[in-house]
Amino acid sequence: MLNPTVFSKEAIADFIMKYHDYGILVYLLIHIFRGFVLLPSTPLIFAGVLLFPSDLFTVLVISLVGIISSSLLIYFFSDKLGFSAIFSKKSNKINLIKEKLNGKYGVFYIMGWAFFPFVPTDLICYVAGALKIKVTTFIFSIFLGELLLCSIYIYGSSYLIS
Repeated sequence: MLNPTVFSKEAIADFIMKYHDYGILVYLLIHIFRGFVLLPSTPLIFAGVLLFPSDLFTVLVISLVGIISSSLLIYFFSDKLGFSAIFSKKSNKINLIKEKLNGKYGVFYIMGWAFFPFVPTDLICYVAGALKIKVTTFIFSIFLGELLLCSIYIYGSSYLIS
């Protein structure tokens, strides 16, 4: 490296403070479009906590707006991305999945999937879009599951860092 001080903790912090508003916008855009490449939101959330430690509520709002936007984009473009073809067969298993997700407890299935940190939320977005799950049920469930998970990630990691 020619000048290692450029990548020092202080230099990075100064850069972020100088371009804070642009950083927030870039952070939001990355959150919105990350779903198409199946990039998990978790590293972005933790990065937001590190980059904007004094704006944790803003990190939460941006994370949720980004996740919801990304989820809706995936939901509506799942046909164009070829996922409807996977579920076009009318097998009993696919009908059961569709029935469960559209049923009385569908909100809880989707919310649980969104909350569980070891499975990609984007996958349920592709499935819900391909199976034409009610968009209101889908987005409400994603919002609740991700609100809980993101809150734990953001405020929990901030507590551990400080």
